[in-house]
Amino acid sequence: MKIYPLVASLLFHSVTTASAQIAVQADTLYTMTGDLKPLRNGVVLCSKDGKIERVGQLGEVNIPEGYRLLKAAVATPGFIDAHTTVGLSGILNLDRHDQEQLETSAPIQPELRAVDAYNGRDPLVQWIRELGITTIHTGHAPGSLVAGQTMILKTNVPSITDPEKNTLRPFAMVASTLGSGGFGRGGKPPGTRAKSLAMLREHLLKAQRHLKKKTEAKEDEKPEPNLRLDAMAAVLEGQTPLLVTAKRHQDIAAALRLQREFNFPLILDGASEAYLLLEEIKAAKVPVIIHPTMARPYGENENITFTLAAKLHAAGIPFAFQSGYEAYVPKTRVVHFEAALSVAYGLPHEVALAGCTSAAAEILGIGNRIGSLQKGLEADIALFDGDPLETVTHCTGVIIDGKMVSKETK
Repeated sequence: MKIYPLVASLLFHSVTTASAQIAVQADTLYTMTGDLKPLRNGVVLCSKDGKIERVGQLGEVNIPEGYRLLKAAVATPGFIDAHTTVGLSGILNLDRHDQEQLETSAPIQPELRAVDAYNGRDPLVQWIRELGITTIHTGHAPGSLVAGQTMILKTNVPSITDPEKNTLRPFAMVASTLGSGGFGRGGKPPGTRAKSLAMLREHLLKAQRHLKKKTEAKEDEKPEPNLRLDAMAAVLEGQTPLLVTAKRHQDIAAALRLQREFNFPLILDGASEAYLLLEEIKAAKVPVIIHPTMARPYGENENITFTLAAKLHAAGIPFAFQSGYEAYVPKTRVVHFEAALSVAYGLPHEVALAGCTSAAAEILGIGNRIGSLQKGLEADIALFDGDPLETVTHCTGVIIDGKMVSKETK
């Protein structure tokens, strides 16, 4: 891969104002469509309404006069972090200051909304944006049986005043944790796997009865709104998936049993030992948001492997990468490097990029808006001076909704 000098990796050739429409020209353009192979000397034109106007090779696509031309060695769709706590957890890692990702007062709290805790002005949001991450799936962290809700939004949103307008999905998933990571603290239940499953099943049954009353009862007999049951009823109705953090094989199996019993959309998170249940996961048509590759191998993660992504790919199981959250000395990793390590252990390069772009968008249910560079999709683009999965590469520019939001070199 050709590496540009930093001074030349991002060039502003137009004398038009910053409000001009943007054209991106890249030596290597990953559209993340079709066979995932990149275009050489590719061009993307952004429209005035923040969408992608045209994509193709230079010559097939001409750059109109007046466009603001940005050049880079490599351009990709804006990266997607498929699961993080950024915006609820912050850069300082101080309790009661920027650690809003986990409420431990009760074991089951699906009513807790991510939009009510998000801080888009935290420096951590800016930090990941300048690395080319334009969309995050963020919210309540693993650590409780049902921790709360997640949401999906772009990293250029400083405040959420109107969730429907400011986010891609204000209520994306309900986050649950099976295994010891979801056990109660200070002697509070659950304290075993059997108790965890019994409590979760009981709550699903309550939500099921609540939903039945809402849909079948006469208008004057309908139950009062119940934030906790209504949130879980949305899962049972198929409106939102249950995101289950399950690392051990027995916890993955338990999640699959629950899904079969209640017929809700399920996404596995973490899934450190998923390689032991490849056939079962594929048969259930359940996607996986892989554990951070660089997570420390201890406790329930003691059997993590750098080869999980390659094994899921070989088995035909959809997956995406995440930066995740680690409770001890919480840190946000760089999702690019999580993907890069998987390439070093057998995953094809373009498939790894898809795990941070198009495949992630499909799993999150937003592939009709972002994740690839196609006409009509939202113009989120990351520019690099080399291979995005190489540690020596810098992100040289970030575009969200057709607007330049960063020209820092990170």
